[in-house]
Amino acid sequence: MIIQVPNPILEVHNLTVSYHRKPVLWDIDLTIPSGSLVGIIGPNGAGKSTLIKSIMGLLPTQSGFVKIFDKELDQVRDRVSYVPQRESVDWDFPASALEVVLMGRYGKVGLFRRVRDSDRQIALECLRKVGLEAFQNRQISQLSGGQQQRVFLARALAQKADLYFMDEPFVGVDAATETAIIEILRQMRQEGKTVLVVHHDLQSAAQYFDWIILLNMRLVASAPTEKAFTAELLQATYGGKLTLLAEISDLVSKGDYPLREKRGV
Repeated sequence: MIIQVPNPILEVHNLTVSYHRKPVLWDIDLTIPSGSLVGIIGPNGAGKSTLIKSIMGLLPTQSGFVKIFDKELDQVRDRVSYVPQRESVDWDFPASALEVVLMGRYGKVGLFRRVRDSDRQIALECLRKVGLEAFQNRQISQLSGGQQQRVFLARALAQKADLYFMDEPFVGVDAATETAIIEILRQMRQEGKTVLVVHHDLQSAAQYFDWIILLNMRLVASAPTEKAFTAELLQATYGGKLTLLAEISDLVSKGDYPLREKRGV
């Protein structure tokens, strides 16, 4: 189930990515509608993070091309934001929460230009949105995992982009932080932003996203959630685990989406 949309905000055509001559993504071809909250779903090793990194030009591709706003990435880079996995960041870097968020303004003011008062106000407002204004002077190494994730989200918000890529933003956060983050993402969608999220939890995916990309090295589905979340397509993506997949498919068909199990920080 691969639905191609007219006037897409993102186009990926015939994209193939290999590591050491071993294909990780194979012949990916999809389009994403503007103003969507998109979940990229698949098993471990399916190439989910690789997909967004290759779209962002952070990994070399073997073949294919990407268009964003019908242009090459370099022409619209200031309209695109990327939030990496928290585990890939050096959180011992000596910077306060506010300084990290201000980094999101560098693309607007230029790397060597002075940060303006207006940029500082934008950064503070973004910290306020994620509930961390009181922690603006706290060193990022002194923040909890959930707080660090919120700082990264605030930095992305400060970029004032139109298209966002987020790699596992819910990993390592508690239930309250996860709820806060998904509410912010929904607000962004209401403002016309498009957000693509690498996500691993099937149960919450049905509740969180209005468009789903099912991926397992090859593209299995790219469609509205109600069309992509079927037992057949989930089985094609994950293989076994038929009981869980049938259960989730039944819940989706009824519109009875379960809340994910609460976890600690």
